[in-house]
Amino acid sequence: MSEPTDSPDKLSIVVYDRHFDKVHYALVMASGAAAIGRPATLFFTMQASRALMMSDAGNKPGWAEMPLSDGSGTGAERDADYEKRKVATFEELLAACVTMEVRFLVCEMGLRALDLERGRLRDDVPVEEGGVVTFLTDASRDGAIIFI
Repeated sequence: MSEPTDSPDKLSIVVYDRHFDKVHYALVMASGAAAIGRPATLFFTMQASRALMMSDAGNKPGWAEMPLSDGSGTGAERDADYEKRKVATFEELLAACVTMEVRFLVCEMGLRALDLERGRLRDDVPVEEGGVVTFLTDASRDGAIIFI
């Protein structure tokens, strides 16, 4: 049997994928890390940035319109199913991350590449704008970086 290894002292997640279920799981991982006392950073870029925005109509969150990776439907539909099954919803996970001080970064290059306006970002999530250098500077030498 192998000896147990020390776990990473920080979790840094690049959230790139445009699918609701994958972004949802990034929130699961970040909130889990924070719950056991590990600092966590979520770096949203490209299409995943839409998860932190309000919809074009402005009356629902951007994640609600995100597609699913495993079939047809939307984030809103999957989230409603999660709620019925007593699985943490997107808003519950987002609130947990905010409460446990997970750091939220959004990629300035990603916003520009998709012509997304920073003003459409949610105001109930403390999102900082930065780039790859900001993310890498924030990461820990003894931490883990995950790409979703």
